[in-house]
Amino acid sequence: MSVFFVTSSGTEIGKTFVSSHIVRQLKARGDKVLALKPVLSGITPETVAGSDTALLLEAMGREVTEESFEAITPWHFKEAMSPDMAAAREGRTVPFRSVVSFCAEAARANHDHLLIEGVGGLMVPLDDSHLVLDWMKALTRETALTPILVVGSYLGTVSHTLTALKVMKDEGLAPGAIIVSQSEEAPVPLEETCEVIARFAGGVPIVPLPRLAAGQEAPDLLSWF
Repeated sequence: MSVFFVTSSGTEIGKTFVSSHIVRQLKARGDKVLALKPVLSGITPETVAGSDTALLLEAMGREVTEESFEAITPWHFKEAMSPDMAAAREGRTVPFRSVVSFCAEAARANHDHLLIEGVGGLMVPLDDSHLVLDWMKALTRETALTPILVVGSYLGTVSHTLTALKVMKDEGLAPGAIIVSQSEEAPVPLEETCEVIARFAGGVPIVPLPRLAAGQEAPDLLSWF
């Protein structure tokens, strides 16, 4: 089984958009895919339908029900803030070891691919002492993890992308690819942004993802895999 972990240089960059298209593309090959969004902030009963979890379930071809939601997102919180802060508002904590074990167990299931979508950016806190980065590192000790870094094309993304990439490489988590999802407000053409990032990415494949019209399929996001 291949195990992908989709992380980002920040929040609201496009992780779920990318993850959903990857799931659809893998399914189109005839592969069995399981997608997880283990931790989610900013979710209420009224917002379930358009949530990250709902989009992943739809990409897998599953109905969005309370049971299916809980099956791939066991830890969810009402406030739209980092998981440690959102959990604290409810008198709870994110059980780091349980999150890691949940993902590791899923990696042993009968699927061709497991896609795990992180929460927020790479350095977002999960609890008092663990970041999303630590979650990824812990999983590398239990699975053959391939990180995917999703970034935008907004002004400033080159610095944010290369900073995230350096942290990942320094921690032994060099991404399999960097997917540059075109931002709504992008003063520089997507191709030029990708070219600049590529010059400093040390050989990590750069995959451009232009903005898509409703219902339009993304280009092959796993051409590097």
